[in-house]
Amino acid sequence: MSGEDPRTARTKARLRECLLAECADRPLGEVSVSAVARRAGVGRATFYLHYEDLTALAVDACADVVRAAVDALHAWQSDPAALPPADPPAALAGFLSGAAAQGPLYRTLLLPGGQGPLGERLYGELRARARAERAAVGAPHPDLVASAVAATFTGVLAEWLHARIPATAAELADRLWRLLLALHGAGRP
Repeated sequence: MSGEDPRTARTKARLRECLLAECADRPLGEVSVSAVARRAGVGRATFYLHYEDLTALAVDACADVVRAAVDALHAWQSDPAALPPADPPAALAGFLSGAAAQGPLYRTLLLPGGQGPLGERLYGELRARARAERAAVGAPHPDLVASAVAATFTGVLAEWLHARIPATAAELADRLWRLLLALHGAGRP
């Protein structure tokens, strides 16, 4: 997106902000393209120039959560060969708290089990990063472990957001971290 026209970037940013503002008042299913476009000060044609539908806009608006999740899981890592700490990075609990605050929107896009458009994006980015890091240090089974880590994180996050896993953000960060460490360890010969 670095080559994106500045006007396009501003319009898309305004549409993302306005969608999040609309979703603060009501669920995504009750939000209309007209309401978002009106709030953003653009026409419906401009909306459709940039996004196929509200779901595409919502996933784009939530892209920050994907980056935040990936960064939170790797916040401890200053060197690809460094061993992970026994305790979760503080950024993980912070990420989970922020995700809970946007729960209604995320639950619309991240279905139970980790399905849905946000789940697909989160899984894909987590898997790519985990695989690249494992491959860079010669860790065994980069595809297997990266897939397991991405699926576990995405699924557990979705289940927690849908209130199927009772835990505070800090409790979940601790439990999830231990699961992810076990998965990384299971890939060793």
